[in-house]
Amino acid sequence: MTDAADHAIRRRREAFNRALAGADLKAIGPLLAPAAILVAGTDSAVISGRKAQLEAWEREFAASMRTIYTRTPDTILVSPVEPIALEHGHWQGVAGGLPLASGTYTAKWRKAGAEWVIEAEIYLTLA
Repeated sequence: MTDAADHAIRRRREAFNRALAGADLKAIGPLLAPAAILVAGTDSAVISGRKAQLEAWEREFAASMRTIYTRTPDTILVSPVEPIALEHGHWQGVAGGLPLASGTYTAKWRKAGAEWVIEAEIYLTLA
């Protein structure tokens, strides 16, 4: 299960990155648990719930100089006793083709039915 879960989570993260790059809200929704929580890296703003996150992304996508975020997993640790996993990696935000910010992140995933969904993400801005 560990290898299959690792690959499935990496595919879901790739799908999230594609959705962010393409400003595709419909693709982001199914990747988030209904009560998903995001803690932003710079100001530690908390965005609670799928609906609130989709609204935040919608605002981000409408910006005249929008930032495109990419998350890259370094490790995925799958629980041997529950259908949960932690993803650790690094992220970067690019605006107008130039790096704007970057750092590290941790995401908690849960298998819900046949798919893995994000329950929580916390970001640390390092540059």
